Amino acid sequence: MPENFFILSKDHLELATDEIIALSKTYDRFSKIKIISNLIIIQSKTNWEKITKRASFVKISGQILRKMSGLFLDEENLGVLKNAKTFVCRIINLSLNQFNISELERSMGDMISKFSNAKVKLEDPDITVYLIFTDKENFFGFSKRIKEENKPKKVTKYPHELDWKLTRAMINLAGMKEGETVCDPFCGTGTTLLEAESMGINAIGLDFDEKMCAISKENLKVNGYKSRILNTDFQELVEISDEFDGIVTDLPYGRSSKTSENPEVILKKFFSILPKRKKVAVMYKKELDNKLKLKGLKKYEIYRHKSLTRTILIK
Repeated sequence: MPENFFILSKDHLELATDEIIALSKTYDRFSKIKIISNLIIIQSKTNWEKITKRASFVKISGQILRKMSGLFLDEENLGVLKNAKTFVCRIINLSLNQFNISELERSMGDMISKFSNAKVKLEDPDITVYLIFTDKENFFGFSKRIKEENKPKKVTKYPHELDWKLTRAMINLAGMKEGETVCDPFCGTGTTLLEAESMGINAIGLDFDEKMCAISKENLKVNGYKSRILNTDFQELVEISDEFDGIVTDLPYGRSSKTSENPEVILKKFFSILPKRKKVAVMYKKELDNKLKLKGLKKYEIYRHKSLTRTILIK
């Protein structure tokens, strides 16, 4: 079974690591995972490209060819270059050791050229060959050129709207699959709906604010997306519960909340009506978590600034 590697941004590292694991388990529940700091090695039948296209915080990814005890490369290991015309070598040093990286990359390039007909090309090569150093073990791997996914467009934004990367991570952490339907009962400008549809997941948005519904519809239209928008209160969840598989939302707070009810009351009501056996990821102010002692599978704290920390709860 192939081994894939993912090098993650160190921003929100725990959340980023769990997102990759959740995606892997969503596609293949028998995946085997090894974590070395921000390097995640996953043995799975799922191709690394499929996971990378959905993940929020992946910087570099590819397939492991073999573990390395030294700089030993041979024709068997470099079979991946058989049909490639161009390649580049990259050293990723996650260890405490110091290396002359540019010299190592040149040496690797010279060595690989002896076993293949491919030529070194620094920009946009067919294949990138990686040597990854860690304090525990070293790995030799590669990645192919993949088409970069277009990020959903927004013609209208809002100051307090949910960050798209965190939205995407919440959808993935909830375990949503392509073809399923996610509901955002506080959809605002439609961030959850846009990110869901960009990953092949259907979406339904609710918002009691008619203006926000109009903005969501406008943002969906410019991307050619078809999510349903309902101008209604979040408690409508109960009536449409058979129409969706999961809930992903950011509870309104401060100026972004135009309801007369305070966020604590909204949160209590929201959790009291949550349909059973649904996948759930919800974000809210940390101070509410301290008051209500909400329980779930996992919580993450997202620091925004000194007066605002958010909690993501996965149920």
